[in-house]
Amino acid sequence: MNLSLITAIKFRKGRRKSGMVSLISIISTLSIAIGIAALIIGLSAMNGFERELNDRVLSVVPHGQIYSYTGNLDNWQHVQSELQENNHILSAVPFVSFTGLIENASKLGAVEVQGLDPEQETKISALPNYVLNNRWQDFKADSQQIILGAGLAKLLAVEEGQWVTLLIPVSNNPEQLKPPRRVRLQVHGILDLSGTLSNNVALLPLADSQKLLNIDDSVTGLMINVDNVYQASDIIAQATLTLEENLNFNSWEHTFGFMYRDIQMIRQIMYLAMIVVIGVACFNIVSTLVIAVKDKQRDIAILKTLGATNNLIKRIFIWYGVISGLIGSVIGVVLGVIVAWQLSNIMGVVESMMGHKILNSNIYFVDFLPSEIHLFDVVIVFITAMLLSLLASYYPARRACKIDPARVLSSY
Repeated sequence: MNLSLITAIKFRKGRRKSGMVSLISIISTLSIAIGIAALIIGLSAMNGFERELNDRVLSVVPHGQIYSYTGNLDNWQHVQSELQENNHILSAVPFVSFTGLIENASKLGAVEVQGLDPEQETKISALPNYVLNNRWQDFKADSQQIILGAGLAKLLAVEEGQWVTLLIPVSNNPEQLKPPRRVRLQVHGILDLSGTLSNNVALLPLADSQKLLNIDDSVTGLMINVDNVYQASDIIAQATLTLEENLNFNSWEHTFGFMYRDIQMIRQIMYLAMIVVIGVACFNIVSTLVIAVKDKQRDIAILKTLGATNNLIKRIFIWYGVISGLIGSVIGVVLGVIVAWQLSNIMGVVESMMGHKILNSNIYFVDFLPSEIHLFDVVIVFITAMLLSLLASYYPARRACKIDPARVLSSY
């Protein structure tokens, strides 16, 4: 083994004779461990939120929509065939969208009604998976059926099988006010997406929506899914420009992009904050080594009289600091990975003790704290901690080289 490494290990074992050196060394090691564990847990939580955003939000909402600037899209079949020729577009299906009111006895709620093709939706979206009790299988046109979002159903106090009244606004001229059209529909299922996604949404079969609005075979627009969800805006914009008809478009980034941006911003802030914490903890090694150098002056002087060079002394104390950082880093990585692995379960226990949810499902798109460990994050955090430990060890190691053996030994 390397002589400097062996000597550093001997010095660390001998630190127990000095209570102050031992205490400061333990504190610096634990500080590094706690900082690394906190960073791994935080990054894993951000990874979990990003995973849930992909699985829970971007798997059920269209990546983008193409629609006419004015009115409905009449020749949507031709537009659909043009879009399907684009290699980056996975699907383009028609939809009808309109706003209305839903009434149940004395309760009234505003609703965004989406008319979808039940058969095509099963092939291109995970939305049917979030309809409770597998009710999507029997969802079909000409059956007076409607699927309500869980938040809306709770507001109206309705359950599966009950009947509600859908109030559809009737177009009129400014000089004449017409009453809304009232349609009785049976609640066929409940859509539970968590968060605000299911607070004011209702689903109808596409054909029923067209009949209710008297638009024949026209649709509001086409829902687009692409092969790269994070480049959806660019892909859909380029596809729209190639169409023969001048149409408008939007993407999920306009409505839900803030979620992704917030996650990335918090990840960056957390990483910078935790790097500072780890840096402060690592630089506690400076004080540990300064005291260790003071404590080991006689040993250093004896080594120099025996022929030890300044480079050897420097390497000894660099190893001393690196070993402290290594121990703290390994403890922090193990602790952080274990806690991040069980983070959802741990937060579940904390919530049961507190008696309420930390994340309200009526506000956030998940009602639990997700976690996903990425090996890359763990490796980067570990390497960063080790580099900071190495940097913190350099100054005390240089000080150890300046010790004068004659002056030190003459004082004993």
